[in-house]
Amino acid sequence: MVETETPGRVTNSGPGRLLIAVYLIFAIAATSRAGLQLATKFDEAPVAYLLSALAALIYIVAAVGLARAGQAGRRIALACCSVELVGVLGVGVLSLVDAELFPDETVWSQFGSGYGYIPLVLPVLGLLWLWRTRHPHP
Repeated sequence: MVETETPGRVTNSGPGRLLIAVYLIFAIAATSRAGLQLATKFDEAPVAYLLSALAALIYIVAAVGLARAGQAGRRIALACCSVELVGVLGVGVLSLVDAELFPDETVWSQFGSGYGYIPLVLPVLGLLWLWRTRHPHP
């Protein structure tokens, strides 16, 4: 069975393309940073570096979900954006309340302040885009 998307519901057109591009850019940045940190100084802040690697994985999968545009892609993107938002809020609060938990920054530390707060805004935009494209437009 071929999965089709109702016109007006595609997540990979219009502003969705820009959203996918930003997710891919963040996937590359987070993957590169986490890979280098895990390879060269894992013992200094393993939790922080593993969280950055997790963020990179979420960015990759979210971009794929948005690019697929079908119902499966939509569900994947929804799950990723939701986990990402919970992650950035949780790590953001923890990194402010107890800085010793994260001896080095993660992508999500201080709500993504090291990345211009884009890690905080990105899942919100993703969820809004998924909500906006949920039904056909008249």
